[in-house]
Amino acid sequence: MSVDVRFQEAAAVRRTESVPYSHLSVELGHVYAEDFGDGCRDLRRKFARIADWAQAIPALARRGLRPHRQPRISTCFLIDDYFHRFATPREVIPQVQQAAAEHGLVLDYVARESSFARYDDVELARLVVDTLVVEPPRHTTGSRPPLSESGWLSNGKRTPGHADAPAMTLPLPWSPPLQSGDAPHSIFVDIELWSDEPDGRVWACALLASVWQMTRLGVLRHRGQTITQPYQLPPDEPLPTDWDRLPAIVQLNPDATPFCGYRTVTLMDTRYLPVELAVRTILGQVAVPPAVARQVAKRAGSEGLELPDELVDRLSYVFIGE
Repeated sequence: MSVDVRFQEAAAVRRTESVPYSHLSVELGHVYAEDFGDGCRDLRRKFARIADWAQAIPALARRGLRPHRQPRISTCFLIDDYFHRFATPREVIPQVQQAAAEHGLVLDYVARESSFARYDDVELARLVVDTLVVEPPRHTTGSRPPLSESGWLSNGKRTPGHADAPAMTLPLPWSPPLQSGDAPHSIFVDIELWSDEPDGRVWACALLASVWQMTRLGVLRHRGQTITQPYQLPPDEPLPTDWDRLPAIVQLNPDATPFCGYRTVTLMDTRYLPVELAVRTILGQVAVPPAVARQVAKRAGSEGLELPDELVDRLSYVFIGE
């Protein structure tokens, strides 16, 4: 009697978890500590400006849909509890909801920024850094440390440094930084992803915003599993008084469509434009696991949607001035 025995690593057959999708995930802004001074006047002014633009969102969500198909649109907002802790979720979240409702805006989901640095025992920021595929610029000497050591990511070739030049030698001729690709004129970006402080590593806002966008797009996985899933509070359960006890994403509207979207649109102040340029640079170098990419494309295709291959092409913005 012959026995056919085969060995296979568990990771090779690990199931890739699927998530439900809306057609569009709409972020109605970031909320910071300064928004709550003077009776939340700044917060209300922010939602007043956003409401004027939000009326155009349904038309954007219908792009690519079959005729007469009603788009699924979910809204969300992000609260900064990573760089600045202020008040409590029980105080802050109802005030944000009320300020939005005064201008006809319904907030479906709220997320807290610190959960995109670490969630339970998974360091999401590190997870995204590990997916970055950095193309080494040509004709470089290797004198600059790699991303894993420096914490800096660029979109091209940096200006050569002079730190390694021996003493009493002529300085190297200056050469400009060069953006990757075939742009006729470079727009070079160099991004600090983290800083190591006495109390530990502090992840940069741009990196946390990249984790947030990948979560909204439904492409972030850890060993095939989704990490941060929306939690709907039972009707009789009050919001916690401690930010660390608030789930990463809370569903506020029981009738909301799914949190994740095939595409995202973000409405925000113009002061965040540099951060979002950094986000697009980061996501342009992220390698989504092939199984996840195929899964999302198949789900969209079943609805007649054709998604761009590049993550950054699924992101849209409305930058609103004063």
